Amino acid sequence: MNLENLTTSLCSLMSISGHESENYEELIALIGKYFDEYKTDAVGNHLFIKKAAKENAPTLLIDTHFDEIGLMVKEILEGGFLRVTSVGGIDPAIMQASEVVIYGKETICGIVCSTPPHLKSKDDREKLTAIDELLIDTGYPKEELEKIVRVGTPVGFAPIYKNLGKDKKYFVGKSLDNKACAAAAICGIVEAPREKLAANVALLLSCHEETVRIGGVAPAAFDLKPDYAVVIDVNLASVPGTDKCETVEMGKGISISISAIVDGHFTSLAEKLCSEKNISYVRCAAPSSTGTNTTCLSIVGEGIPVIDVGLPLKNMHTAVELVDITDARVLADFVREIALSEEIAEVYRNV
Repeated sequence: MNLENLTTSLCSLMSISGHESENYEELIALIGKYFDEYKTDAVGNHLFIKKAAKENAPTLLIDTHFDEIGLMVKEILEGGFLRVTSVGGIDPAIMQASEVVIYGKETICGIVCSTPPHLKSKDDREKLTAIDELLIDTGYPKEELEKIVRVGTPVGFAPIYKNLGKDKKYFVGKSLDNKACAAAAICGIVEAPREKLAANVALLLSCHEETVRIGGVAPAAFDLKPDYAVVIDVNLASVPGTDKCETVEMGKGISISISAIVDGHFTSLAEKLCSEKNISYVRCAAPSSTGTNTTCLSIVGEGIPVIDVGLPLKNMHTAVELVDITDARVLADFVREIALSEEIAEVYRNV
């Protein structure tokens, strides 16, 4: 399975928070054949299960949220302009002049308007335009636009992907948060031989993480009742000028969070597994919260032993998020090995 191709395909499926199920058939066509069971639930989570060959195997949950940030139409204006609001955390600094896609009755393109500096006062040049004040130019007359778009229509970044660097190892585009992790997890699960699986592996492409985090992963995990779980999400990669204590270095593999909210023993076993299998990783200090689904997942039902694993990513919550494909490959290797780990499966069997 080609990791980069799968990442591109997953990222190209629109799944702005609240709309995770709109491309479910395309998702099934893309990855369904690699799993024994798949289903979606009432809130929009997608669950894919690969069963172990042995009977009475425990269940390992791999959570990689599937929703992405975006915008929502809140007003249609004269001249074919749209006023929008954000869905998830978007920095206004990256929005002006961005190319976007409007997912109405038809899928149409738009451009976020940018006022030239010649037309701004000195004070306005130093201010950022708030998301709610931005306009999207569609090029359509209002009466035609109203036949395609209505209030509440989702708007996303244009799905444009490219590689950077001499060896093309840096992959750039929208929605790598968190579909780069989903793609790596899928590759890892597919590469784990069924006859050697230590557990039934359930991949959860969860919803609502970018908006109301407790609304997504909780019902799916409550229904599944896994014995142990791994939350995989992108992590803030270091760039010049950032605090090393709050970021992780790209090109060093995955990150493993050390936090009050994760299962300490499980974390130690994961680190041991990485050492034994030559899987490169760095420790990430997250004292009280990892900023991921980990907090919610850990307290579902009677509690689930969970660890938090990250994939370093630059330019988070933009249209040009960037990951190192070699880091993503390490993540796929980690997922494969944790699915095959009899030692970890025995520790958390029916805990």
